[in-house]
Order: sequence, then C-alpha cells, then structure tokens
Amino acid sequence: MTTWLTIGILFTFAAIAFVLYRWGNVECIGVTPVRTFTFIAILFTSGLDVGLIMFPLTEFAGYADLSASPEYGFTNPLAIEFGFWAFLIWAFYFLTCFYFCVIEPRVKFFEIPLIKFINNLVIIGTCAFTAYLLLTNLPWYLPEMGDGETIVSSFYLIVFVIIAAAVYSSTSIRYVRILSLASTWLFMALILIMWVGAFLSEGSGVGEFFTTFAMIGDYFGNIHHFVLPMNDYHEFYLFWWFAWSIMIGQFTSRFVGGLKTYQVLIAMMVFPSLPIAVWFTVLYYYSANEIATTGFYNLAMVVVGTTFVVNSLDSLIRLYTDNLNLTVERFGKTKYILGNIALMSGLTLLFKLDFLQIQWVGALAIALILACFGYILATKYKKVAAIERSPKENKIDFSKIELAN
Repeated sequence: MTTWLTIGILFTFAAIAFVLYRWGNVECIGVTPVRTFTFIAILFTSGLDVGLIMFPLTEFAGYADLSASPEYGFTNPLAIEFGFWAFLIWAFYFLTCFYFCVIEPRVKFFEIPLIKFINNLVIIGTCAFTAYLLLTNLPWYLPEMGDGETIVSSFYLIVFVIIAAAVYSSTSIRYVRILSLASTWLFMALILIMWVGAFLSEGSGVGEFFTTFAMIGDYFGNIHHFVLPMNDYHEFYLFWWFAWSIMIGQFTSRFVGGLKTYQVLIAMMVFPSLPIAVWFTVLYYYSANEIATTGFYNLAMVVVGTTFVVNSLDSLIRLYTDNLNLTVERFGKTKYILGNIALMSGLTLLFKLDFLQIQWVGALAIALILACFGYILATKYKKVAAIERSPKENKIDFSKIELAN
C-alpha cells in the first residue's frame, strides 16, 4: 500500500507542475460560477470534515511523544498537525478541480459506466467515513452523555439526525451557499471564542498567540518531510486526502468564477490554510498549557464540527446521486431522503465494524487518477493538447447559483 501511495503522490505533483506550465493562465469557469469569497467558503467547508475540529486535541500529545514516535523529532507537534491538514496537500484538490473544470468536459472519462461506478463507490465510502468519524469522536467531546469512551445510543441518534439533515439539504443546490458561508462564519466565531477563553484562563495576550503561531513556520522549513508518508499514521492521512480529492475537485469545479489556473492553486493552498493555522494555534495553546475544554468549549466544537459534517455530506450526497441519477426529480423527495438516509446509516455502521477502511477508498481514488491519465494518452491526447480555455458554454454569471435547483 505504501508503494501505491508513493506512486500516486509523485504522479500528482508531477501533473500539477505540468498543468501550471501548460495552462497556468487559462481562465477557469465552472458551470455554476460564484464569487471568489463564496468559492473559497465552499472549498473550505466542503473539503474538510469534523476531523479538523475534533482530531487535534487528541493528537498533539502523540506527536510530542518522541520515545514512541521518533520520526516526529524533526519539528514540533503544531507544525506536524498543520502539515497533516494544510497547504501542500490541498494541491490534490487543485489538480482535480482544474481537471473537472477544464479537461473532463472534453475527455468524459468519468462518464464511462465502469469508471462512474467505481468513482461513486469512492464517494459513498468517504461519505460514510465522515459520519463514522463524528460518531467515534463524540464520546471524547461529550463525556457528559456517557463515560467518555463508549459510544452510547445518544451518539447514534445525533449522527442519524445529522445524516438526515445533510440528505435533506442535498435536495437543492441553493443550500450549498448558505451552508458553506454559515460554516465558515461559525468556524471563525469558534476560533474567537476559544482565544478569548484562553485569555481569560491564562491571561494570554496577542504576544503569546503569535509566539505559538510562529511554530507553524517550522513546517515550511521541513516541508519535504510531508511529501511522502513518514509512518503508518501519516499514510492514513494521505490516503484519506486522496479519497476526498476526486469528489471535492468534481464538486468545487462547478463553482470556479473566472480565476486563472495559478490563482486557483493559490486560493486552494493558501486561503484554507490560514484559518486552519489560526485554529490549530489556539488548540495547541490549550493543549500545551493544559487548559480544560470540557463543557461549553467542547459543546461549541461539536456544534461547529457537526455543521462541517452536514456541509461535507451534503456535497458528497449531491455528487453520487447526480452521477447515478438517484435524484429528487426521478424518485420524489420522500423516497430520495429515506433511501439516502438508509444507505449512509448502514455504511457508517460498516466502518464502525471495521469492515471498511478509508485506505482502501484512497487506493481506489489513486487508481482512478492513474487510469484517467492512461486513457488520455491512449485516446484523447490531441484533444487535450489543443485545450486553450474553459468550455465555451461556461459563462461567468453569478446569478446561476440562485436559479439552480
């Protein structure tokens, strides 16, 4: 699996370099373009899930334990966390976003029946894994509802309600903009609340914040360590990002509103990384100073985390139902909602039983990416080589999102 992952990573970065060289100044226009801030909000909230909110506080101590994991010794835990979640790996999303915006309309590789089937297996599997992550992390963040370790019936109910909300919101694309902007502002509010809490608890000011924030700079000095898997846990993260990459690229490509290719890369790597860096800095300050997050802060993190989950599941459910023609228009809203709730709930339980692994899903995604490249070389090389612009039918019209179903 490590060799397969390494092949996928090296190919991805080589492909990104070629795209920038060949099409760096192409204006990217999706089928439902939105303004840049909305695009970034959609990218950020669709491209991340509850793990961003819930994982760091449980991981910092592990990254600091060099006796158990000496491979982390080249930098600090905050830089490790940032490297697992931000900057370089967002380039995966750039490559697939550009492909689906500019190349796929000419190639139509993902419309081949077998490829469409495999791609939707990846989407559905990742969708269920997102719900599973929420389920498994709730005991740690809501110990008041249980013993802090066991998944009790209340947690299953919470996840079921969230799945139902996401399925309902996926019935209309108009909810995307509302969910994405709401998730973004809630996340910003959470960062502010947690920072104020640290100030009131420890008397920390702006100076302490920037001192902690500066630790992330060590990531950029050691960025080469994050390209290939440094251990099994990093490998898990990289497979997870590959699992997301095709579907997030496919989803976000429809919203690009006229940015040039190199600007899309900058937008995808820089803008999501800034709030992630600030958020991880706040969390690391809590962890390093042993400030308790029980009660209100944990509840606030759960609220924002569940909003992220609804947003992510909405995006993924919309993708596979559109791809498989399992739409509201075909089946009606009631059958659509009940069917998708049953599917997502069932698959979430399969992850809980360790029947499925996100690494398998990520490996499938890598296979699709490499197969797509082979298909282009074999059958569509001249057509792709001749590309000089986004599909001509795509026009910059920011009102489309309001008129979409």
